[in-house]
Amino acid sequence: MKKQDRYRWELLLWLWLAFFFNQADRQIFNVSLPLIKTDLGLTDAQAGLVGSLFALTLGLMIPMAGIAGDLLNRKRIIGFSLLFWSAATLLTGLSNSLLQLIVLRSLAVGGGEAFYAPAANGLISQHHHQTRALAMSIHQTSLYAGVVVSGALGGYIAQQYGWKNAFYLFGGAGVILSAVLFVRLRPTPTLAATISGAEQPAFFKEALLALLRKPAARLLCGAFLTLVVVNVGYTVWTPTFLHEKFGLSVAEAGFTSMFYHHVAAFVGVMGGGWLSDRLAMRSVRYRLVIQSGGLLLGVPFIVGMGQAATPFWTFVCLAGFGFCRGLYEANLYTTLFEVIEPPYRSTAVGLSAMFAYVIAALVPFLLGYLKPTVGLSNGLSSLGLAYLLGGLCVWSTLRWYFQKDRVQQPLTPVSA
Repeated sequence: MKKQDRYRWELLLWLWLAFFFNQADRQIFNVSLPLIKTDLGLTDAQAGLVGSLFALTLGLMIPMAGIAGDLLNRKRIIGFSLLFWSAATLLTGLSNSLLQLIVLRSLAVGGGEAFYAPAANGLISQHHHQTRALAMSIHQTSLYAGVVVSGALGGYIAQQYGWKNAFYLFGGAGVILSAVLFVRLRPTPTLAATISGAEQPAFFKEALLALLRKPAARLLCGAFLTLVVVNVGYTVWTPTFLHEKFGLSVAEAGFTSMFYHHVAAFVGVMGGGWLSDRLAMRSVRYRLVIQSGGLLLGVPFIVGMGQAATPFWTFVCLAGFGFCRGLYEANLYTTLFEVIEPPYRSTAVGLSAMFAYVIAALVPFLLGYLKPTVGLSNGLSSLGLAYLLGGLCVWSTLRWYFQKDRVQQPLTPVSA
């Protein structure tokens, strides 16, 4: 195997671990939420507010992260991002009030995590070409692993040793990993070296136009919004939902709410990535067929997740919802990158994520605010409407806009 070939897979390994902590640190709060509410005396609306402000911070910061990912050294962005959010996670364990949770969890962790995804996905795209969907699918499995492990291990530690210790463990491990990434990742070429300060506003304008002037890009961003709406609502409130509806312990609810869903999502994303790379040899349009099918097929499972009368059928629906989610996420950025020119891809990821997370930030608060009257069962089931709209967005892209909006120039490989 050539040196460059070895490095692109080593790079994927380190990014997989970084993304693991990105998602694990995010999920620890949701798993520990029943204990945090009791310990700090929070209402359902206040607990939902912490999750909403986290998503809002993430959304507002990601555009800056996207621009940085296109203009600056992606190695340093990823390393400092991991260090910052991990340190903030560790310090969240010291929180004793709602205000401290908002500052450390919502603002610091959310702001730090925002800088990871645009740079990481741009870096994967830079080093993987024929294996791009597979590499991005493997990277996406880290999300599932991080959520499942934090749901199981974090829930157990929170229940047995106190919720603060779960934050100490995962935050400390992330700080150590950031030191490893600074050593092992290679510096990357940056556009900042060729674009002057005066030209950078024009670069941002062109990146924004690359996203807005194409109907295909706008519709794919709309589909991503629906995914984020469902994911934010699901991850924040499902552990509490299972704890309260079926009387599961915090550890059991934290594990089961994430395990069945994300194991099935792992199968879906790996199968979807493998299948789409092969079908794309005939036509890249098959990637959108898989994405649209994943969202539309996921609708009845999301509805059933909230309405099932027994834990067994709830877990079946969680798994079905996860598998369909994986089918969509297998091409999450691959299809968007087909209609966005290479210099603007990290910025495009940042802008689309801002749009998605700023709107989705309302969901945890609304579910918490409506919980006493509507109930979490109906609230979670209503998220199925978002998947329906997302599936129609992808189908419309495929039907009318994708072929004419697609970038025709192939991306040349990065030299060793």
